[in-house]
Amino acid sequence: MRFGILGPLDVRGPDDAPVPVGGPKVRALLGLLLLDPGRVVGTERLVYGIYGESPPPNTANALQSQVSRLRHALPGLVERHPGGYRLAVAPDDVDAARFERLAREGGDALAAGEHAAAAKLLHEALALWRGPVFADLPVLAEGPSARLAELRLTAVEDRVEAELGLGDPVPLVTELRGLVADHPLRERLRVLLVHALHAAGRRAEALAAFDDARRHLADELGVDPSPELAQAHLAVLRAERPPVPRRIGVPEPFTSFVGRTAELDRLTGLFSTSRLVTLTGPGGTGKTRLAIEAARAYRGEVCFVELAPLDDGDDPAQAVLDALGLRQAALATRLRGRSPAAERLVNALAERELLLVLDNCEHLVDAAAALAGELLQGCPDLRILATSREGLGITGEALCPVPQLGLPPPEATAADALGYPAVRLFAERAAAVSPGFAVDAERVGAVVRICRALDGLPLAIELAAARVRSLPVEEVAARLDDRFRLLSRGSRAAAPRHRTLRAVVEWSWDLLDDEERALARRLTVFSGGATIEAARQVCGLEPAVVPEVLSSLTEKSLVELGGDGRYRMLETMRAFGAERLAEAGERDRLHHAHAAYFLGLAGAAGRHLLTAAQLEWLRKLDDEHDDLHAAVRWTTHADTATALRLLAELLPYLWLRGRRAEATALAGELLGVLDPGPPAGLAEEYALCVFAAAFDDPGAPGLAEHQQAVFACFDLIGKPPGHPFLLVLWGAANGIPHQDTIDHHLRLSIFRSADGWSRALDRFGWGMLWLYSGKAEQARREFAAAREQFAALGERWGQALVLNELARLTGWQGEHAEAVRLFGEALELAGELDALEDRGEMLCLRAEAHLRSGSLESAEADFTEAALLGRRLGTREITASAWGGLGDVTRLSGDLAKAERLAEQALAECPSGLFGYDEVRAHVAVTLGRIAEVKGDGEGARSRYREAALSGLGRADLLVTALAIEGLAGVALLEGEAGTAARLLGAGAAVRGTAMAGDPDVARVAAGASAVLGEAAYAAAYAEGEALTKDDALRLAGLTGPAPPAR
Repeated sequence: MRFGILGPLDVRGPDDAPVPVGGPKVRALLGLLLLDPGRVVGTERLVYGIYGESPPPNTANALQSQVSRLRHALPGLVERHPGGYRLAVAPDDVDAARFERLAREGGDALAAGEHAAAAKLLHEALALWRGPVFADLPVLAEGPSARLAELRLTAVEDRVEAELGLGDPVPLVTELRGLVADHPLRERLRVLLVHALHAAGRRAEALAAFDDARRHLADELGVDPSPELAQAHLAVLRAERPPVPRRIGVPEPFTSFVGRTAELDRLTGLFSTSRLVTLTGPGGTGKTRLAIEAARAYRGEVCFVELAPLDDGDDPAQAVLDALGLRQAALATRLRGRSPAAERLVNALAERELLLVLDNCEHLVDAAAALAGELLQGCPDLRILATSREGLGITGEALCPVPQLGLPPPEATAADALGYPAVRLFAERAAAVSPGFAVDAERVGAVVRICRALDGLPLAIELAAARVRSLPVEEVAARLDDRFRLLSRGSRAAAPRHRTLRAVVEWSWDLLDDEERALARRLTVFSGGATIEAARQVCGLEPAVVPEVLSSLTEKSLVELGGDGRYRMLETMRAFGAERLAEAGERDRLHHAHAAYFLGLAGAAGRHLLTAAQLEWLRKLDDEHDDLHAAVRWTTHADTATALRLLAELLPYLWLRGRRAEATALAGELLGVLDPGPPAGLAEEYALCVFAAAFDDPGAPGLAEHQQAVFACFDLIGKPPGHPFLLVLWGAANGIPHQDTIDHHLRLSIFRSADGWSRALDRFGWGMLWLYSGKAEQARREFAAAREQFAALGERWGQALVLNELARLTGWQGEHAEAVRLFGEALELAGELDALEDRGEMLCLRAEAHLRSGSLESAEADFTEAALLGRRLGTREITASAWGGLGDVTRLSGDLAKAERLAEQALAECPSGLFGYDEVRAHVAVTLGRIAEVKGDGEGARSRYREAALSGLGRADLLVTALAIEGLAGVALLEGEAGTAARLLGAGAAVRGTAMAGDPDVARVAAGASAVLGEAAYAAAYAEGEALTKDDALRLAGLTGPAPPAR
């Protein structure tokens, strides 16, 4: 997809057709996400951007409502992350990001003297503009508009300068006069106009243009012309080109410069307000390379000084003198507190305009800070650009953190991935050592894994790309668990500390004190970052010192403080710290402390997840998701009792958030190390684990033994259970209870003293029992009561489930508009919870309602979105159900071959053995029966309908049984038995407890039978079937015993 903000907000699909997004607030939300494509945007920023100074009372719910609407418009693209949301698109999919990249590349080409390439890139960049930024969203336009408009004007200036360099100044004069008139105080335009007139041979006009500029600056600003404008004037007077500024010590790069557009732009902006800018970041982020590019682009004199070779105690002022070619005067004593070298340097630079680059200051940070302070005080025209893993910490310093290169999402295609700087860097460096290497569909997965595993660190990516010369890229990706051994051979031309990944990290680690090293290695047990409180509880330092040490580690670029208040380590630094943790003998103790902390947090959250406060607590668990997951994984193999307790606390969270596949995987892994039967005191936790594991592969080795062990230990489970969510998983795994099963006794005994949520769930459960037993009105009453009770609790998930079933019943009874409204309410609540799996199931049911109302297009849209969700989430039941539904849409559209392929595809996706899976398989069997029936294959259709009916009877599922009986009516009509067909249609309604209003297949068979029998005879036969008992209806359909005689 393509997105445009350089003008009115514009969204285009893969076919370039416009995609409708929604109202102003949804469009504002999309606009805010598009300003940072592929990156997480904080919730506070989103709320302020949408609502300004007047947010609604419940901002979290209001924002979630807009997110839900946007997800409906852009399925699969809006992702929830700790602290905010992310639009999963490549930067180049957004015109503003594409413009910035092209403008930066054009500027780089201009700085390198490549005028033709620069002009081409800049023309392409400027062509993306369709009007003012967010022209139709004034609420968003103010901030980004000014920044992008400035970048646009800079790109225009660069383009004009590039075209001047191509030697055709005449056409540019008129354009420049117009630009100067629009921006009279912009000196660069004045400089370009003077140069253009001079180059066109219009010397008198060039001098007049300078005089006009001088007068305007004096009158409006009271300032003299800049050095650049004055030099342009002198060039006209002397008929000469401006002098090329000196570049002292600036290294000449061996390779291309990839990414960092935003950082270079920010540097330019910082130097307009600060004379000292420090590039900060961990080793390997590319601070030195960024400083080199900034020095090359600087339009004045530059001196680049490398401080890494200096030892502690060496004077950095002497290194600068050496670089400038100045000898130190023979001074015997320090003057004004300065070293002799510093005094000499201040005197030499006092009246000199210069950008001084001090590279790699971290090991001499105090001396470098002192020198910078002295130079800035004594040299008013001096600017300093420093690189360091921590700031210099002096007044007036502007910090410019150098982040990791932009990373694509794990599932990115080759085309999308190449829109991210990290992947482009890998591709270029790999192609340099292995000609012909390209990031294609086969390699993109491995390349993305490499770049993400290496945190987008340029040095690490370059080292990994170099290994492509001798290893397949898939092997490089597979061996990154031992990254320090794998990435141990770098360029011989690089400094020793940059030749291996380990050397880069050790350089930073060795600069830490003992307390900093202790906290740094202990923080490695956190997978998703740590809050101050978590670090205090887990890391074993004096609680009072933890904030100070975390602050110090942040300043030294060992950890990063996120906008959500969490301290995170890059994976490379974390891997190194984990080695140190093991060497210190602290690993097991820290992991136990980590698991205990998160068990406590999950337990505290569990008391609120089924209440009106659930959104707040779901967000808290979202923020800790990675660590909760890691704690379960670690305890699974080290402390199974804690693992069972932790998983039991987490299962409601994972289900409410629609992460059932994750719950199933964790439970399956834990069951794999447990013997059948519950550990002492953990019967409920064990049962939860067993039922959660059943949702992946019901036939998995050992699962049956664990299920038998759960039923055997039923008496050990509390009445009511301490974990109310056990009731959900029990029902979901085992389906509709038979009267003589343990489930029935559980339901009769478990709720006598249960909490309000469990009582509401009980009403919902009885509603489902009546629904699947063919008693529609009893089901409706139970659902209405459950809805009222869940609403009184403020619990959204329960309300969504009940609304979904009420919508289904309402649609059956012909109230299609009301059914769609109820489905919409259910989907809105599921959206507030980010419950994507529930959304997928609800979409399938709403699609079925659309089918019955004759809206094939709406049905296809819902089934398609559900299929995409199911595939993305790894939920086979949803995927299969959606494919089966698409088979029905295709069948009703007349393409029987494609319909059959989709139905068979659904069966292949969905194994048997679990209630939900078998329900889907039965519905797909009905679809295949319909296809065979339309083809005229009565026996094939009968076989499929009987398969579906017997599956339903075996699971006490009369809903699909009723569908199959109605299908058999079609077979009877096909065989010339119109009366039997009419009675079977009535029998199907009797078994279901209600007719299926609007069902196109029932309508087709009813019309055929009525045409043969006449309306009165058809109605009588239908009524005869509708009056049958369930057992007689089944006999009529040939499913049990002999059929009852016709009256």
